[in-house]
Amino acid sequence: MKPARRVIALEGRLRRCRNVRTLGVRPNFMDYSPEERRLILASPCVYYPSSFYAGLLAAAGRRTFPGHHTYRCVQDKIRQTVLFQMTSVAHPRTRVFYGRRQQRRITEYFEYPFVAKAARGSAMGRGVYLIRSPQDLAAYCRGRHAAYIQEYLPVDRDMRVVVIGGRVVHAYWRLAPEGGFLTNLSAGGRIGTDPVPQEALELARQTARRCRWDDVGVDICYSRGRYWVLEGNMKYGRQGFRHFGIDYDRLMESLIEDGRI
Repeated sequence: MKPARRVIALEGRLRRCRNVRTLGVRPNFMDYSPEERRLILASPCVYYPSSFYAGLLAAAGRRTFPGHHTYRCVQDKIRQTVLFQMTSVAHPRTRVFYGRRQQRRITEYFEYPFVAKAARGSAMGRGVYLIRSPQDLAAYCRGRHAAYIQEYLPVDRDMRVVVIGGRVVHAYWRLAPEGGFLTNLSAGGRIGTDPVPQEALELARQTARRCRWDDVGVDICYSRGRYWVLEGNMKYGRQGFRHFGIDYDRLMESLIEDGRI
C-alpha cells in the first residue's frame, strides 16, 4: 500500500487532518526551529500559509495552497469588487465612496433602498445594512471613511458554493428568516435542501478560476433573470458541511492524498 503523503501547513485549518503537520503561524520566521524552517522552505507546497506568509513564500519561489491571490482578497470587499469588474464576473452594481465629500453624492448613484457594507474585515453577515432612508445612510456613514454601496437585489435566499482546487465540493441554499434581510447562517438564516442549479455551480467554478481563488465559498443569488456573485468567502464556516453529513477533515485529507490540491 502506498504510504500516506504528509504535508506541512501553517494555519490551523487542517490541524485535524491526519496527513498534515501544522506548524502554526509565527511572524518571526526565526522562531521556527531549524527543522521547521527547513521543512517550510523545502516543502513542495505549504498549505494554508496565512495572509502574512502567502506572498512572502510566493516571492521566495515556493508554492502554497491557497495561493497568495486568494489571500489578497480575504475579507476585502473593495478588492473583490474591482476584481469581479476586471474579470467580467456578474456582480451587483457597486461603488465605493471615500470621505464625506464623495459620500454626499451616494444618492446620485443609488436609489433607496440599497445595501451598505463594511468594506473590510466583516464576515458572517456583520457589517451589512439595508439602507432605506437618509437617516439610515447618515448612521452608516458616520465615522466611516470608505462607504461600500451596492444595489439591492430583493431576494429571500442565496446559494453558498464551496470551490476547492477548482472543484465544487459542496453547495447549498441559504434562506433568510421570516422578515429578515440576511441569509447568513450565523445571522439566523437556515439551510435549504433543494438542489443548487447547475448554472450556479458553473458560475462559482468560473469565478474561482478567473479570480485565481483556490479555496472559497462563493455566494450567489438569482434575481432579474440571471445569477449574480455577491462575494467570495475564504473563511467560510462548516455548518453546511455538518448539516449534510460531510466530514470536512476527511474531505481535505482525501484531496491532499489524491494530489488534487
